[in-house]
Amino acid sequence: MSDRLDFIEHDDIWDKLNEECGVFGVYNHPDAPSLTYYGIHALQHRGQESAGICASNGEVFTNHRGMGLVTEAFNNNELSRIHGHISIGHVRYTTAGESKLENAQPLIFKYSGGNLALAHNGNLVNADQIRYQLERQGSIFQTTSDTEVIAHLISRSGLEIEEAVKNALRLIKGAYALLVMTEKKLIVALDPNGLRPLSLGKIGDGYVVSSETCAFDTVGAKYFREVEPGEMVIIDEDGLRSERFSGQTQRAICSFEYVYFARPDSDIAEINVHLARKRLGRKLFLEAPIEADVVTGVPDSSISAAIGYAEAAGIPYELGLIKNRYVARTFIQPTQEMRARGVRMKLSAVRKVVEGKRVIMIDDSIVRGTTSGRIVQMLREAGAKEVHVLISSPPVMNPCYYGIDTSSREELIAASKSVEQIREFIGADSLYFLSTEGMIEAIGRHDGSNNGGHCVACFNGQYPTEIYEDTKSCTEKC
Repeated sequence: MSDRLDFIEHDDIWDKLNEECGVFGVYNHPDAPSLTYYGIHALQHRGQESAGICASNGEVFTNHRGMGLVTEAFNNNELSRIHGHISIGHVRYTTAGESKLENAQPLIFKYSGGNLALAHNGNLVNADQIRYQLERQGSIFQTTSDTEVIAHLISRSGLEIEEAVKNALRLIKGAYALLVMTEKKLIVALDPNGLRPLSLGKIGDGYVVSSETCAFDTVGAKYFREVEPGEMVIIDEDGLRSERFSGQTQRAICSFEYVYFARPDSDIAEINVHLARKRLGRKLFLEAPIEADVVTGVPDSSISAAIGYAEAAGIPYELGLIKNRYVARTFIQPTQEMRARGVRMKLSAVRKVVEGKRVIMIDDSIVRGTTSGRIVQMLREAGAKEVHVLISSPPVMNPCYYGIDTSSREELIAASKSVEQIREFIGADSLYFLSTEGMIEAIGRHDGSNNGGHCVACFNGQYPTEIYEDTKSCTEKC
């Protein structure tokens, strides 16, 4: 089996889907930039390529953007030079080759109405069409980010800021959890399908907004409510008010927010992520009961599902796999041999736990299959007698065009191989995926809409928005 796994075309040795952004904002707090720093630090799992903060004191902007983790981007006292009672922040993940400082957010612009800063989580499926039209009309773009398209639409409208933003939102399509900051306002918007999570919180006399509720706990804010699909929230000196920019909404939140992306201590649609993952594990046992001696989960996002499976099966849960938290985030292996060893630098098997045992290994997904194969091999080398791989989501067979780094079906092993062929490729004794229906039922969101209010396009190809041909061929996201 090792011969099949010695080569990786993709530079990322950790074969997972990557969520591409996290946003955080503060209005009416004297230490807004510091709160934003801690907020985006809590959202670090959503983006590790770049980070940025922009603040307003009511008259001028101060800002800083940098590459790397939040602590790397703000490692030279840059935060002390950012001042204001309004602030927005952003963490970003990019596809390979597109990690550039000019694409780091928040993006900041000057236009006839004053200063404008934007932070965006998602991906616009019609960005290329709009960019082409704007360039023909004379617009000059400074970045390759689709977020800049929104800024141009706002600045060219000639309308007051609230109407300008609303007008832009009616033109763009796709996934967006968007923060727009002026000198005196914070405007928040969520796409009509609510593909990405976005929540409002309160802190003292001010407000906070975040991609995930876990950041509220970090800064001492209290959850207020979710931003609704198709809703624009304006926060200014008159308080908070809400407007609808789209009358046609149908919730389709990305199911992987529950399965993998979000932190376990976050609540999405008032459903706790950790508890949802435990239910995924229980449902997985009902669909695929296996006789075994021990259950283990691939750290970190699969641990909750593994605990749920073990509880339902009556099989002990053990830490059979340990993650090394000190491996460099951008560990790039210069040779194929070193790439083949890369997973071992991030993960190791606990021999005394798995030796001589029939092991159930729970993971949240299989993307390319390379990492899964190496982990199975690692467990066998540690003495596991059997290794059964159970996945707490359905097979990923279609690319995502809404801000996740899968640009083509060719990258996805389940798009070209059957479950049995994947089992053989990764060298497992058995392989089972959770059904789409089981996943939706386990998560617990039942709003009566299609697919229970989830986007499941990566599993069944049913996209909640129109997908354009140039979007399918484009690898630039967020």
